[in-house]
Amino acid sequence: MTVASTLVRAARKSRRLTQQQLAERARVDQGRVSRSESGRDAEFSTIERLLAGAGHRLYSAPTRRDDAATIAADIRDRLRAEDKDRALRALLQLNDNLSAEHGLVRGVLGLAEPESTKDPVWDAAIAGLVAWRLGEEGLPTPEWVNSPSRFLSVPRTLDVDSADPIPPASEVPEEFAERGVLVWRDTFASV
Repeated sequence: MTVASTLVRAARKSRRLTQQQLAERARVDQGRVSRSESGRDAEFSTIERLLAGAGHRLYSAPTRRDDAATIAADIRDRLRAEDKDRALRALLQLNDNLSAEHGLVRGVLGLAEPESTKDPVWDAAIAGLVAWRLGEEGLPTPEWVNSPSRFLSVPRTLDVDSADPIPPASEVPEEFAERGVLVWRDTFASV
């Protein structure tokens, strides 16, 4: 489930606003924005006001599954701890979350722009996964998925296990391949 701090930060960054600019738009002090983004001020009225200041609205979706923004934050934490196995598990959880939902709810799980994981390969992989799973349902992809920062100039693997062979192009989902992420299609098969 998305936490309020992730929502506020994603909304602000999607509009390319600084905390100070958002504070001015929402008519609150910058400290309140900072506290909200760090999870220390999750009062509904504050979150609603900050989202509105960024031109966003809060909607409820009938799901308890984490969205791309929340999972990207988990992946960033796992990568920071140098635990690529658990980062991959988080990416697979996003796959399962998207695959389990249909229609509008699937689209909602990919809507909020995730913050960078600080690793361009993983950022591209998240975008590729969201594009793939939304495309399966004929859903439009959010703008962030096609941001230039979500494409690699040189194709690379996720580098989780150095013993894994590089997959041939025929085994890489198209949405990953076009972003330069070399990952086996069967990695995302449900078990």
